[in-house]
Amino acid sequence: MSTHTAVLKKDITPEGSDYEIVRRAIEKISLDYRDQPSLEELAEEVGETPTGLQKLFTRWAGLSPKAFLQAVTLDHARRLLDSGMPLLETSFELGMSGPGRLHDLFVTHEAMSPGDYKTRGAGLTIRYGYHSSPFGTALIMATDRGLAGLAFCDAGEERTAFADMSGRWPNALYVDDREATGPYAARIFEPTLWRADQPLHVVMIGTDFQVRVWEALLQIPMGKARTYSSIAASIGAPSASRAVGAANGANPLLGWEAGQISS
Repeated sequence: MSTHTAVLKKDITPEGSDYEIVRRAIEKISLDYRDQPSLEELAEEVGETPTGLQKLFTRWAGLSPKAFLQAVTLDHARRLLDSGMPLLETSFELGMSGPGRLHDLFVTHEAMSPGDYKTRGAGLTIRYGYHSSPFGTALIMATDRGLAGLAFCDAGEERTAFADMSGRWPNALYVDDREATGPYAARIFEPTLWRADQPLHVVMIGTDFQVRVWEALLQIPMGKARTYSSIAASIGAPSASRAVGAANGANPLLGWEAGQISS
């Protein structure tokens, strides 16, 4: 069998001053993120007005210079916290005045505090088991207080489903216990066991913000849709649409939403 190597026959780098301005701005943010450069500083660096750079950068990169700076900073923050660095030292290493700014950055983009990110399930014991369901194999996770996770997978994809679910609480202790999760499978998939006077106990393992979002999801009527912004407003955080989206993505129970979410 022959192989072919693709060869780029010409330089496809865009030409023009706009590309060069955006490239230089990205370079400065990526290299000098610890200095947390302002829009005005970036504009002066590339010879543009702040308003002009804001529009140009957003048009080319799909997000504002500030949002790009936050994304770069957050990526470095995750790496430092994952390496075991304390919150205070991490904040200073990122050029922030203290843990408060790091907290705000995480809550805005990750829907959790840096402390929650760092512990991620430490001290929890989660029992899990695989069960047959109308939707394929169901992976059910539970603590002593109730149902904590529900996911579906095709035959042969059990490990992938477990990796996804356990990745939400990587520091928890996981115990393979199909006997313990069996009653939850029966309650979820057997309609004759659905009783309003005996509700299924659900454990919402998440930050305060995530729990508020997940509770709001439960209020969506069947067949209806709500936007992230409307949910953010309903929980008293009208400017946190992006964090609502992140919390929805971290939802550990498939099918919690009675209705639908739209961005």
